[in-house]
Order: sequence, then C-alpha cells, then structure tokens
Amino acid sequence: MFKKVYKFNLANSVRLSEPKLFYTLPINFSHNYSTKSTVIQLLNNIGSKREVEQYLKYFTSVSQQQFAVIKVGGAIITQQLNELASCLAFLYHVGLYPIVLHGTGPQINELLENEGVEPEYEDGIRITNPKTMEVVRKCFLEQNLTLVTALEKIGVHARPITGGVFEANYLDKDKYQLVGKITGVNKNPIEAAINSGYLPILTSLAETSSGQLLNVNADVAAGELAREFEPLKIVYLNEKGGIINGSTGEKISTINLDEEFDDLMKESWVKYGTKLKIKEINDLLQHLPRSSSVAIIDVNDLQKELFTDSGAGTLIRRGYKLVNRNSLSEFGNPDLLRNALLRDPEIKSGKLSVASYLKFLEGINFKSYGDEPLEVLSIVLENGKFPKLDKFLSSKTGWLNNVTDNIFNSIKKDFDELFWIVNENDSNLAWYFSKSDGSFAKNGQILFWYGLNTNEVSELIKDFDTSSIGSALASNVFTNGQQKRGYHKRAYSTKKVALIGARGYTGQNLIKLIDNHPYLEISHVSSRELEGQKLQGYNKDNIVYSNLQPEDIKKLEQDKKVDVWVMALPNGVCKPFVDVIDAVGNPDSKIIDLSADYRFDTSGEWVYGLPELNDRSKIANAKKISNPGCYATAAQIAIAPLKKYIDGIPNIFGVSGYSGAGTKPSSKNNVELLQNNLIPYSLTDHVHEKEISSQLNLPVAFTPHVAQWFQGISHTINIPIKRESLTSREIRNIYQDRYHDEKLITINGDVPLVKDISNKHGVIVGGFAVNSNQDRVVIVATIDNLLKGAASQCLQNINLSQGFNEYEGIPL
Repeated sequence: MFKKVYKFNLANSVRLSEPKLFYTLPINFSHNYSTKSTVIQLLNNIGSKREVEQYLKYFTSVSQQQFAVIKVGGAIITQQLNELASCLAFLYHVGLYPIVLHGTGPQINELLENEGVEPEYEDGIRITNPKTMEVVRKCFLEQNLTLVTALEKIGVHARPITGGVFEANYLDKDKYQLVGKITGVNKNPIEAAINSGYLPILTSLAETSSGQLLNVNADVAAGELAREFEPLKIVYLNEKGGIINGSTGEKISTINLDEEFDDLMKESWVKYGTKLKIKEINDLLQHLPRSSSVAIIDVNDLQKELFTDSGAGTLIRRGYKLVNRNSLSEFGNPDLLRNALLRDPEIKSGKLSVASYLKFLEGINFKSYGDEPLEVLSIVLENGKFPKLDKFLSSKTGWLNNVTDNIFNSIKKDFDELFWIVNENDSNLAWYFSKSDGSFAKNGQILFWYGLNTNEVSELIKDFDTSSIGSALASNVFTNGQQKRGYHKRAYSTKKVALIGARGYTGQNLIKLIDNHPYLEISHVSSRELEGQKLQGYNKDNIVYSNLQPEDIKKLEQDKKVDVWVMALPNGVCKPFVDVIDAVGNPDSKIIDLSADYRFDTSGEWVYGLPELNDRSKIANAKKISNPGCYATAAQIAIAPLKKYIDGIPNIFGVSGYSGAGTKPSSKNNVELLQNNLIPYSLTDHVHEKEISSQLNLPVAFTPHVAQWFQGISHTINIPIKRESLTSREIRNIYQDRYHDEKLITINGDVPLVKDISNKHGVIVGGFAVNSNQDRVVIVATIDNLLKGAASQCLQNINLSQGFNEYEGIPL
C-alpha cells in the first residue's frame, strides 16, 4: 500500500543532519485503509513508539486550530507535490489539522517571463502593479487547487481558502503599489474548515475593506496566522531544509533566541533574506507562549520534526538567557537548585545528599552556569591547580533545546583549560569526547580535559591514576543515545594481547581489528603450522608466529607479559593452556575462549560474553570469558525479546557462508561442491542448538546449512507465540525498545539480506511477519560469522575486560 522512497534506521538522536525516511502514498490511496492506527504504525518507523505517543499527546492537548501553522514555499508545490501531500496526509489521519499557507513566487516569475514582464523588487518586496497582480492571483488559484486536488486524491479532505482571511491596508501604495500590510485575520473560514474535518489550504492574498486584492509576503502572512492562533509548532518548508551557517557551510541545528540573537545578528554571513527571516521569527516568538517554536525544514523531514526528539532542520525558539552565579546566595530559588542537583547520579543513588553537597560548595570557590529555570546546571570548581567541571546536569528539555552546548560554550569562554570525569558506562560519552582534547581511563572512570599542555596533562593523569583527584560522578546530562560517535585520542595505557591459534579466519579478522585499536597491541601469536613466519596484516610491530606450549605460556603469565589471552583454537584443545594460566594465579590477566569448550560451564568461573543479553559488569569483572558462537549470537538476539510470549519450540533455519567451516579443507568449504548448491549438515543436536537452548533456557530446533558465499549468516526463525497475543508492529516495537541503546543491533521492518551484513560488525533483525492465525511469527536475523559472530564480539569482551569503551576499535 505504501511506496517507500528512502529507508534508514532512525533511532532517537540529537538534532543532527541525518538521512531522511519518507513514505509516499500512491494516487489510489483509499481512505478506508488509511486508519489512524496504520498511520501511527508508519510514524513509528521514524522514531520510537514512546516518541510518537508522547508528541501525539502533546499536540492533541490543545484545540485543533492550535496544532501548527505550516508555510509552504511555492517551489515545493511544483517540485515536491507528492511528498508534501503525503506529509499532510500523515497528520490528517492521526487527527491533526495544520493550517497550511503556501507561496507561489517561482511560478509568478515564470508566468511573468512568459508574458514578457520583468519582475521588479524594492527592498526585497515584489512591486505588484495591476498586470502583476493579475498573474499573482492566477498563480495562487492554480497552485492552491493543485495542492487541494493532490490531497483529495489520497483521501484527505482539504478546503481551498483563497480569500476572506487577511485584511490589509496598502503597505506603501506609491512605492509598492498593490502590496498589503496585514491589519487583521479572520479566523472563521479556517475554524469552519477544521471543524468540518477539512485541512485549510490558504493563499497569502489579502483584501482591503473595499475588496481590493493585495499581495502579501507568505512568510509575513504565516507569522500573522501564528500570532492569531498561537500554535505549538510553526513550520517553514523550504528547499535548503534549514538555515545554513555561512562560515561553516553546515546546517544550524537549534537557535535559542534569548541567548543567541544579538550575537547571531553580528555574524557577517547573516544578511539579506536570512537576517530578515531571523528578525521576523524573533519578533513573532516574542509575542507567543515560550513553548512555541519555529522549525525551518525540508518537506521530507516534516514527520521527523514533529514526532521525534531529534527533530530536523533548524529549530528556532526563545529558550532562556544563561545566568552565571558565584555563590549559593545568588540562587534566588533554593528549590530550583535542589531539583537540578537531584539529577546527579550519586545524589539519586543516595551516595551523596543535596545538603552535603551544598555545604561543600559554601567553603570553596566555584562558578555555576545555567539557564533561568535551571533545565541545565553546571558547576566549575576553581580551588585546585586546574579548574574542574564538577557537575553538568540537564533535564531532557535542556538537552533537546541545545542549551547544553550553549552552556559548555559559555564555560569555554571563561576557562581556557578544564578537566572533568565521567563514568565509562555513560551512554553519551561521544558528546564528552567531542568537547575534549584528550582523555584517560582507569577503573571505569574517564578523565577528560581541554587546553592543557603536555606536562599539565601528565600531572593531571598522575593525580587521577593515584585517585587524588577524587571519585568521578556519572553524568545524566546527555540523554540521547543516538549521538554520532566522536572519538578523540585518549591516553589509555596499552594492553598486550596474545593469540593462541591465530591462523584461521577469525584470528585474521581479530588481528586486523587490534591493528586499528588505539590501546591494544599483539605481543604473541601462536600457530604450529605458521611457526617462524611473519604475522601478516599487523603493522604496529614485527611479530613472528611461534608455537607456544603450555610451559611457554606459564612463563609469560608469571612474568606478566600478557594482559589478555585469546584462545582461537578448535573445540576441545585449549584446556591445557587455560589450566597453566589458572595455576599461576595472576589476577590481572584475562582469558577469552573463542571455542565452544566453556560455553556450557556450570562452575561459575566462566562468564558468557554476549554483552547485549548478559550483564556487562559481570563480563568486565570476569577472569575467564567464553565468546559465543556465530549462529548462537544471532539466534539468541532474534529470539530473546519474545521469550515470555513463546508457546512452543522455535525452529531456526540457518545458512552460513563457507568461511564458517574454517580453513581446513572439507566438503563444507569446497567451493566447487558448493557451486549452485546448499548443503545441510548436523541435522540434529548441533552444538549451537545446545548453546542457544541453554542460554535462553528454552528448547529450540536448529538446522545449519552452508552456501556458496564466503561470509555472513542468515537465520529464518519460526517462533510459535500465544494465539492472538501480538501484531507484527507490536513485535517490532518490543525489539526496538529492547535494543534501543545497542549500537551493534539494528531492528529493521524489512527482511535483512546477507550481502548487507557481510563485513559489518553487528546483527540485523527484521521481517516480523505474523501468520493469519496470529500464533506464529517469522523473524529473520543476519550476522557476519567472522565479525560480530566471532572477532568483533571478542573485541567487545576485551574492551569490557580492560575498562575501555565497549566499542573501541570496532567501526560503527
């Protein structure tokens, strides 16, 4: 029923320029099928279910007329009519009725040129003589009818309103002729249309009291509508999709006028139409409730702007001025300060009380930064050798409105050098990295800094390393998990990795990953077949394969030459090596086994290393980690979220590329035999069937196959569920909610393909097809067996075990 034009995975994100997701409704779209629930399901494709429900509730909290005013540029009707109509259809079918006003500038110019009339402008205003007005009126009527017709064809009731709304006087009759200045807005035609269930589609033609038509700038007319209706959202659709910073060439994400307007007006690139537009918007918002905002966006981003936290284009709002304070007495409202401090994780957990922290502040020099309502609060301590950012706490509103960036920029103006400490498990580390010159990690804490020279950094790290700086507090300031990653050079101490049995495909991929990892080095590689040969694909050092025996490993372990032992050996082979490492008793070294030998451990000594489903803290603190199997990883991720709904035995049809059979020649990696062929094997009791069942505590049936491609696995999984318990959309929502913060798991409504996962470091889960009896769902999962199925997952476990960021060295 819907033609998909662009499709990207859009999770919650900050206000960044991102790919667009948009659905075009075909011309024969039937209103009978355009139910509210269907459209809400489609809206869920551009954001989470929580976001869509949150914004729908927000928008329906006011009268229908107060939802939004949308100003449409004339070029959009000509160039993007289908997209515009589809955008408005989405809103209409969820019961939202924006007031739509369109311009027609490009069409007017074209008609004037065809009739040999040269357009004339004065101060950016079109001089409208009677001949030009004839063309203007004709264009407005044609474009209005074009949009209304397009909407009606896809089941949207729309009402053309081409007059009777704007009352005007001549702006300057001698100078501009038939150009008007709006003196009043008649709401009745608009309200009548909405009350009858029609979208009002307006032109910006105005009339004098005697009935003379006057031409009015569409932006100005949209502003007058907004003043009259005081809508929650004011949207300007244009071709650029926002305001472009003339210095950087980048789209501006957010403008908080109360804080930024004066400085913005001084920018050299803010001139002509851009300056006029910002001034008009500033004047408009000064007369509207502070909750109102203006969004300048591309038509394809309309739903994303309205229904996601990330928004799109340029968001302009009043915001609040920033306030600096140097003492507790300057906080006029102590309850406001207490509420802001309650966002701090240590205070929330009970480790620290608000009263004790306020007492602490009384005896030291500090400087605080915040907006007027303290949606964001930062506190910089000035007592030490270097200033320390001790608190940076924000509400969701403060983050979404970009107040956090404004405050950090204000801090940088006052402090040329600064350091701060963040818990390494903070899901928004990328923001901290983007603000820093460097960082150093230890014991789950990350020290950040900017502006310090090499000697000062060394001194700071030394103090941090000996814990004299004090414990860090985790920050809740940045609550959006879809920030783009911004890794900077960090001063982690380098860890040594030894690979035992490194000749196979998994070993080769792990070597490549470690070669690009900033804090890992290979110290030893062991392979009986390759002994004496140079390690290929590793550029950090000249490493030669050795054939390490248990006694050699024991000596290396006693001398503490290795931080991480990776056992990349066939099943049933690594026990002697593990035993000698255990016997030495070095508490700091870690073992990660890539075989199946310890995946069924019942002693409690081994932790199963699937971070997305297991407790990450247990993996980080474990001495011995069993790396999951490739088939098993994808299957568990694909089944786990539905466990409580399952009513029977899931059946897994798995197909792998022949790299999964290893490098030792066999029928399963015989390229000639695999040509135009599919080979099933281990039809029952495969080791991965046991692994999946034991980890999920749920019996499954698994049949593996090998195909003619090299790497990548596809699972088609039939899962019996309780009858009539879930729809396809509800199931997808369950998965999106479960894996919302997982950077290596993608939830996709489409069926994922092997070619899309090959050489990628994650799992894609999709399909979510429910049968007609609603007692079975089919889910498809893909994974690269050599990467997330082995090497990448091993690197996740190494990173966790060494206190690095879990995804360090894994291309995202």
